[in-house]
Amino acid sequence: MMWNIKDIYYVSDSTALLTEDMGKSLLCQFPEIGFNEEKIPFIRSVSQAEKALELIVEQSGGLYPVVFCTIMDKDVRQVFDVAEVEMIDLYGGFLDSLEHILEAKALHEPGFFRHNDDAKIDARVEAIHFSIDHDDGQKTSEYDQAEIILVGVSRTGKTPVSIYIATHMGLKAANFPLTADHLDAFTLPQNIVHNRNRVVGLTISAEFLQKIREKRYPGSNYAKLSTCTNELKQAEQLFMQHGIKTLKTNGKSIEELSVQVTQLLGISKKKWRKS
Repeated sequence: MMWNIKDIYYVSDSTALLTEDMGKSLLCQFPEIGFNEEKIPFIRSVSQAEKALELIVEQSGGLYPVVFCTIMDKDVRQVFDVAEVEMIDLYGGFLDSLEHILEAKALHEPGFFRHNDDAKIDARVEAIHFSIDHDDGQKTSEYDQAEIILVGVSRTGKTPVSIYIATHMGLKAANFPLTADHLDAFTLPQNIVHNRNRVVGLTISAEFLQKIREKRYPGSNYAKLSTCTNELKQAEQLFMQHGIKTLKTNGKSIEELSVQVTQLLGISKKKWRKS
C-alpha cells in the first residue's frame, strides 16, 4: 500500500538546514505523496533526543513518521533507531568510508561546517537581509552592492528565486519588476544597465504566464494571453538591447533556477556562503 501522506522530520545536531536539503532532494522523487515536514535542530544530548522522539511519536499518532537524521554522536543518534519511526541516517556509513579512503580520523563534531567560519554566517545573514530589502524594485540605488539582480515581468518567479539564492547560497540578490512604464518606454533603470553583467532576465512562455496570472487575477486584462505575450516580447527586446543574459523559468524548480542563474553569471559554488 502506497502512502498518500507522510510525516517527515529533519533532526540535526546543528541547524537542520543541510538535513532538510538532503531529505528534500530524496523526497522530490515521490511527487505523488504529500509530506508534512518539520525541522528539529540542535539535538546534542540523549535527553534532548528522547524529548524530540516523544514529540515526533505523539504528533504522528503511530503512523511511522520518517526521520531524516544528521547527528554525529552515536548514542544520541541511536535514540531515534526505534520501531515507532523510520529513521534514515543521512551520514550512515559515509564517514566510516571516508575515514578509510582518506586514511584519517573524522572530527565527528556537531555542525562544524556551520560554525567553522563565523564570517560566512554573518555574510549569509547579511545576504538574506539584503534580498528582502531589495525585493520588488526597492532601493535600486544600492544595486552596486548586489551580486545578482533578477529582472522580469510580473509573475516570472523573481522573488522566490532571489530569496532562495540568499538563504541557501548566501549571495546578495535583488529583483526588479518590469512594469508598463519601462516596457512601453523601452528603457531600463540606469542602475540595472550599469550593473548588467550581474543581471539575469527571467522569462517564460506566454501560455505558462497566462495560467499563473489567471489563477491570481481571473478574468483580468493583466491575465490575458495577449497582455502576457506583449509584455514578454517587450522584455526580451530590452534584454537583447542591453546584452542581458536570460533564463526561461517554465516548469523549473526554484532550486534549479537558482543554480542556473549562478552558472549564467559565472558564479562558482566556491563563492557560495553555505554556512
